[in-house]
Amino acid sequence: MIVNPTETHPAMDEAAILARTRAYVNETFLYMRPGLTLGDQDRLLQRGVIDSMGVMELIAFLRSEFGVVVADEDITESNLGTLADIARYVSAHRSNGNGGRPGTNGRGSRG
Repeated sequence: MIVNPTETHPAMDEAAILARTRAYVNETFLYMRPGLTLGDQDRLLQRGVIDSMGVMELIAFLRSEFGVVVADEDITESNLGTLADIARYVSAHRSNGNGGRPGTNGRGSRG
């Protein structure tokens, strides 16, 4: 069964995705650093906000919160490097109506 992500995840624009992702990052990775201000274009890995395990947690969050399946080849700085990059990526992949992966059945495989 193919589930449209908009059926299980309410419609959100890029600004709402950015806000929700920022809240997640603050709650999950920055709770011990309350004075750190994270800009939309700040590099998460370079600023020490997340590490490789944090990237995996972030990917799980994107799937559960937005219904976006991040393929291995999409785990790049250009897609997941900043909060703005993440919001853009999620917005583009949610809008395709097939579970977050262009040309797939929503489970990361074709067909």
